[in-house]
Amino acid sequence: MPFAHAVMHEENGAFGISFPDFPGCITGADSEEEAIRKADEVLTFHVAGMLEDGEMLPVRRSLKELLSDPEAKEGLADGVLFLARYELPRKSVRINISMDETLIEAIDRAAEHANQSRSGFLADAARQRIRDLLKTE
Repeated sequence: MPFAHAVMHEENGAFGISFPDFPGCITGADSEEEAIRKADEVLTFHVAGMLEDGEMLPVRRSLKELLSDPEAKEGLADGVLFLARYELPRKSVRINISMDETLIEAIDRAAEHANQSRSGFLADAARQRIRDLLKTE
């Protein structure tokens, strides 16, 4: 699983995360733990969007390279540097499943509301459920 540099800032009990090599990719949370978890999620989402748009992913800079960048160094002045993980999208595989008809209708309405396909909505729901289950272990 690839990693990227992330910077966490705390202000008035709120935590913000930015990624020096992924400008515009930011997230926030009410606790450090939630911020770190959300960092992985938002970075994975951001990377998927970049790849979908045909953009090249940046090569992670070394710590020395990062600290020699005045803009990154300024961001680190009052923040904490850590590595966030992200997942690269993989090839989708077609599956055949059976569900209650009314559940499928509810899924389709929710997916439309979220501007997602049924498959994308179900994949996101499965990922969230897996994260929730693994958090309790």
